[in-house]
Order: sequence, then structure tokens, then C-alpha cells
Amino acid sequence: MSTITNHMPTAELQALDAAHHMHPFSANGPLGKEGARVITRAKGVYLTDSEGEEILDAMAGLWCVNIGYGRDELADAAARQMRELPYYNTFFKTTHVPAIALAAKLAELAPGDLNHVFFAAGGSEANDTNIRLVRTYWAEKGHADKNIIISRKNAYHGSSVGSASLGGMVGMHAQGGIPIPNIHHINQPNWWAEGGDMTPEEFGLARARELEEAIQELGEDRVAAFIAEPVQGAGGVIVAPETYWPEIQRICDKYDILLIADEVICGFGRTGNWFGSQTVGIRPDIMTIAKGLSSGYAPIGGSIVNDEIAEVIGNTEFNHGYTYSGHPVAAAVALENLRILEEEKIVEHVRDVAAPYLKQKWEALADHPLVGEAKIVGMMASIALTPDKASRAKFASEPGTIGYICRDRCFGNNLIMRHVGDRLIISPPLVLTLSDIDEMFERILKSLDEAQADIIEQGLMKAAS
Repeated sequence: MSTITNHMPTAELQALDAAHHMHPFSANGPLGKEGARVITRAKGVYLTDSEGEEILDAMAGLWCVNIGYGRDELADAAARQMRELPYYNTFFKTTHVPAIALAAKLAELAPGDLNHVFFAAGGSEANDTNIRLVRTYWAEKGHADKNIIISRKNAYHGSSVGSASLGGMVGMHAQGGIPIPNIHHINQPNWWAEGGDMTPEEFGLARARELEEAIQELGEDRVAAFIAEPVQGAGGVIVAPETYWPEIQRICDKYDILLIADEVICGFGRTGNWFGSQTVGIRPDIMTIAKGLSSGYAPIGGSIVNDEIAEVIGNTEFNHGYTYSGHPVAAAVALENLRILEEEKIVEHVRDVAAPYLKQKWEALADHPLVGEAKIVGMMASIALTPDKASRAKFASEPGTIGYICRDRCFGNNLIMRHVGDRLIISPPLVLTLSDIDEMFERILKSLDEAQADIIEQGLMKAAS
């Protein structure tokens, strides 16, 4: 039996990891020399590493472990399904019960007329599907040239070639021939970093109207869709001003372009509603889902589309699909996850208990000397680090230097927070209790204080000129 035990010494595990395992979004050479932290088990909101250290996971894995770790019900659902039907596809005039049941449940949960689901194995695949769906939809309606999709700079929509093209991250576009043709990016609604002298309300309208300007420039007959996250996640938990989303919806309606809400992070309770679209008040034609759909216990994603798109696509053979579209085990796990979210009223717990308490404590972080802006929606939040609050100044050091120092202090204090440039972000499991929140803030404040001391000692508490 070719397995390794979790009880192998940490140094040996790290050596094997460095020798053979290529990590995502990492410089694997330096990481191999430093040694990756080895996570061996998890329960609730806490991880345990190979040295026995208990770590509070304020990122819910990668924004995904909504119901927390260690739920036996999901393991049992997977085992039952593996014994009954471990795998079959839905390509050749066949289907199976888990895919049927999950599609029906998602149609029940999704707002409006979003009643049809095309399954994928994750968010990247689902956003690749969206490119094909949108372009096929308009071609079937006799508008094959209506194939440009507009997205936003600093957005994240996945890391496959298609989904990374939809995303607007410069570092990703620098590698691998990205973006593909007919993807256009407008500016993000990040008032703290880019708002200048405008009020947030003025800035929100100005950034939304860049969509209208782009449609007019590219041609209304060429623009097929606009894709955006209700709250930008991996871009730094960027919360748009209140004026932004109503104007985006108006523009999409006026110019007859499809609105795609990427709900991979925001969906399944994270913003205090089932979907982020409900929180920001938009009516998407397509929603991308993944992550919280199974709480990360099994890889699954999908595109939920409205009645009209499904009808138009249904009139032709849609030459698209994945080996694991609607995988029966992943679908069974997702169904059990949704049952727990509903029956244990976890979305209500976020809305009525955890998020209000987290918001109160999070916004108070703006009083810390390192923190300028403290933004939060539901159970996702960010702080902007600055040497000068009044001017919203950036640090003189290379972008991300200060964020990295703070992130490492968090890691050293057994707290998983993430840095995006010089912002720190959290996205904890939705089952976080009030005492968990208190514990998290003790570790956050300790880490910020230690990071501030490091930054001052290194002479880095300077504003960019």
C-alpha cells in the first residue's frame, strides 16, 4: 500500500514535498528551501499541523469551507454514493439521481428565473463554460459577432486560460499567452486606492459608467456580457460603493448584454444571503458557483443560467462538457452540504449573529495605526494598510512588502489571514462562533502590533512620494 503516514517527521514530509510537489501560485524553489507547513487534520474552524500547532483558519481554506471542517455527514454521503454509483457521465442521453437532485435544489435556491445548471468540477471550469454559453447563445440568436465579454481589472475568475483571461490580474496575464481575444477590461470600483478626490458615491457611478463607455466604444452589437464578482474576493475584498451596482444593472438592461455574477466566493451564505447577487441587488442572467457549494469537501462547480438562455442553448447541440460534470459523488456531497446549510440555518447565523458581531469588531480595526480602510460584507472582509490614513497613502516599499510582513506575523501566531498587496483579508467558515471571533481578534491585534514594530524597525513606515 503506497501511502505515507501523517506521523512521519515534519522535515521528511517537507523534503518529499519539495522534491515532487509543484504548488499553485508559488515560487517552488524558495518554498522548497523554506519548507511548506504541513496540515494534517482539521475540525470546526481550526487546523492542526504536523507539529501539533492549532491554527485558526480565517480563510476557510480557499474561501470555501463554509460549514467548517470535520462534518462526518459529508464523508458518509460520499461513501454511500461511492458504493452505489461512484461515477458515470451525463453525455450520452444518460443522467443520474445526484445530478438531477442537485440541479433541482439549486434552481429552488437561486433567485429569479435561474433554473438550469451546467455542472463543472470547479469555478475555473464553470467560467470557461460561461464564455462558451454566452457566445453560443448570441450566435444562435443570429448575432455571432456579439462575442466580446467585459470584465474588470484585478478581478479573479479562475486560472485556466479562458477564466484567467476573464480575470483582470496583471501577474496572471504576464504568463501563458493570456488574455484570449475578445475579452475587455474596465477599472475596478476600489475607492480607497483609486478614488482620488471623489466621494465614494461619485466614484461608484464613474466606475460603473466605464462599462457604458466601453460598450459604446466597442459597439453595442459586439458586446455579449459583463462578468463581475458581487464583492471582489482574491482582488482584496473590494466592496463597491453603493451607487455602483444599480448603475451596472441599468447599463446591462439598456444595452441588452448578459450579466454574469461570479458567485464562486460570494455564494452559499458568505454575504448573509444565499447569493451575493441578492446582497448587492442585481439580477444576473448567469451565476458561477463552486467552493461553498460543497464547502470544499468535493470538487464541484457550475453555471446557473436563466430560462431564456437555457431555451436558446437547448435548440442546438452544445459541444461542451467535462469528464466530471455533475460527478455523482461530488453532487451527493454538495446536496448534503446544502441540507446542513438550510437545516442548521447557517445563512441566518451569518446574517443575524456572526456577521453583525464581526462587523463591529472589524470596523474598529480602522483605529489601529497601520490600518486605513476596514471593509466588510457578511463574512468576508479586508483592511487597507497605510503609513498615512488621512491621505490614503501607499507605502514607499514595493507593493505587497508590508502585507507580506503582516501575513507572516499572522501565520506565526497561528492565524490564517491572506495578504493581497498591502491589504489583509479574511473569509472565515460561516459557523464561526462569537468566542471564535474573539479569539481571532486577539490574534489579529497581536499580529498587527508585531508587524508594526517590524515595519518601524526596518524603516518602512514611509509613504510613497
